[in-house]
Amino acid sequence: MAVNEYRLRPGAAPRKHRIGFWWIVLSATAIAAFAVLPYATQSLRDLAADDKEVAANYVDRAVWLKTVFYLHVGCGGTALLLSPLQFADRVRLRLPRLHRAVGRIVLSAIVVAGSAGLILAWTNLAGPIGTAGFGTLAALWLVGAVNAYRTIRRGDVAAHHRWVVRTFALTYAAVTLRLWLIALTPLFVSMQGIDDHLAFLRAYLIVPFLCWVPNLMVAELWLLRDAADPRRAGGGSGA
Repeated sequence: MAVNEYRLRPGAAPRKHRIGFWWIVLSATAIAAFAVLPYATQSLRDLAADDKEVAANYVDRAVWLKTVFYLHVGCGGTALLLSPLQFADRVRLRLPRLHRAVGRIVLSAIVVAGSAGLILAWTNLAGPIGTAGFGTLAALWLVGAVNAYRTIRRGDVAAHHRWVVRTFALTYAAVTLRLWLIALTPLFVSMQGIDDHLAFLRAYLIVPFLCWVPNLMVAELWLLRDAADPRRAGGGSGA
């Protein structure tokens, strides 16, 4: 993509947009580290012994399924960590080669992580609800990545931007899932008088849809606002 394929919005980005951008960067970085580093530094058995429910769910699975799990964690973390960079105006406008290179890495990581997610959806902690919720998330994630690639290959920058926004909303589910668990687990402990482990499992029954449906709704509202305001063409952060 050439630099002139994007139109820089007049003036600096509003302060609230910059704050929102940096919140996304910092939260994505924190969750990418929080979600990936334990699996890079400890074995599943050690994590399971520390009462990590997800690790316990996979510790005794077949080797091929554990490999799929690690691919999902590693590639998903990569996509989450690098995706915010694609929304930075300075990178997109001034370093188009870097923008393209990072974009290829992100889309490739999503294809691997999403494909792995389709498999893992059948062995998740939330049972049929999780299979439906996480399976749909993985399928839509793949659809978004493929369409983001196809639209930019044919030179349709506006459509590419729309698909990138939708795809990132689904990538960001890794953050919102954990935020919902952080909020819901102690809520269930206090309201139902149960221990942390059982509260976590009950919260996990809710998040398979809650972690991504609101994200996608916000993304669509954002895109509608973009369409109604031509000055916002390009959709970057202003950062």
